[in-house]
Amino acid sequence: MPYQLDERLTFPHPSLADDDGLLAIGGDLRTERLLLAYQHGIFPWYDETSPILWYAPQERFVLAPQELRISKSMQQFLRKTRLTVTCDRAFREVIRSCATKQRHGQDGTWITQEMEEAYVELHQQGYAHSVETYDENGTLVGGLYGVQVGHVFCGESMFTSVSNASKLAFIYLCQQPDIQLIDCQVYTDHLASLGATYLSGDAYYKFLQQQTLKPYAFQTSF
Repeated sequence: MPYQLDERLTFPHPSLADDDGLLAIGGDLRTERLLLAYQHGIFPWYDETSPILWYAPQERFVLAPQELRISKSMQQFLRKTRLTVTCDRAFREVIRSCATKQRHGQDGTWITQEMEEAYVELHQQGYAHSVETYDENGTLVGGLYGVQVGHVFCGESMFTSVSNASKLAFIYLCQQPDIQLIDCQVYTDHLASLGATYLSGDAYYKFLQQQTLKPYAFQTSF
């Protein structure tokens, strides 16, 4: 049964999560609670019709940057593309685009206004980062955002409005020198094609406990 949070800054151990990964209900999205959550492999995932739900999946879908697979067609795209990539230039715009992007089989969004503001605050304090992709006219056409815990990047969401724009952002994320593991959280065909695979929750948690939570500065352009 999920743990009911109150105003105290505490979470149950991630190993106590339900089979579907649900660990706790309630609480808030203040910066201190979010940082505590990510330090322990816990993240919020809910929508406007429910209270705040906190998850700690028993298996994590992860990618070590050195395991990144770039297809031949993507290699050709990288050589020819006129898209440009930056980091931390437009965090608010990226998270807004992720929230409003229409996705097949999905009605509405789990990125609520409350969540947007909470992650913008994390970004302003140096814990959350974005990677942005722009077209020749300087229009934002793709990107991703997430939270960094030491050498672990906890990916939250990505979007694209032109072919390969989000893949390009992800490839450049893998080139950030401080990142050793990208936590994709849950399976998608898109991330599997790039080399992501499952890691047990215990192994992920042990690796996470070796990390030092502090603000990081992303390499801002490529």
